[in-house]
Amino acid sequence: MTPAAKTSAQRPRGETILGVDPGSIVTGWGLVEIEGNHLRHVAHGIVATSTALSQAERLRQIHCGLEMVIKQYRPADMSLEKVFFSRNVQSALKLGQARGMAMLVAAQNQIAVSEYSATEIKVAVVGYVHATKEQIQKMVSALLDLRGSLRGDAADALAAAICHIHRRAYQTRMAGAVSRAAKASWRDYPRVVSKR
Repeated sequence: MTPAAKTSAQRPRGETILGVDPGSIVTGWGLVEIEGNHLRHVAHGIVATSTALSQAERLRQIHCGLEMVIKQYRPADMSLEKVFFSRNVQSALKLGQARGMAMLVAAQNQIAVSEYSATEIKVAVVGYVHATKEQIQKMVSALLDLRGSLRGDAADALAAAICHIHRRAYQTRMAGAVSRAAKASWRDYPRVVSKR
């Protein structure tokens, strides 16, 4: 595992979300914390393997690398991109295995896993369905106030974490609105008094 390319000077204070961009050669990871209404970058990096290794050994290294990240930062949730359909069956199979390693590590550490489509992640981060990798990298850097270059794998992982935070905030707001609407309509409901 490569060390975190960037790490905040302060220790995490709020709830931290781990985003993972799985790949059989390079798996990106990124941690984002929510502080009130603000996103804060915690750390990001990659788990790099080698094509010279067997697939089993690469999967073991992905597992060990993500395990180290989880043990160090103790995230509350993990966010992953949903499986996509690929014409290359071998690539899709290897990606699925890498995703399985990420999910296994999360389950072993009792961390909830949420999955989002590539479209959901792009809309949450860039606001545009057809956003390019470069646009995602730039927006992630802007949202998290990162300086310097950001590797694509780590940017995608941070984008997955940001998507999860935005989706959860939206669901919380919706639940609150539904609750307020239900209470208001119950108060406005006419009283029926029966007399015998």
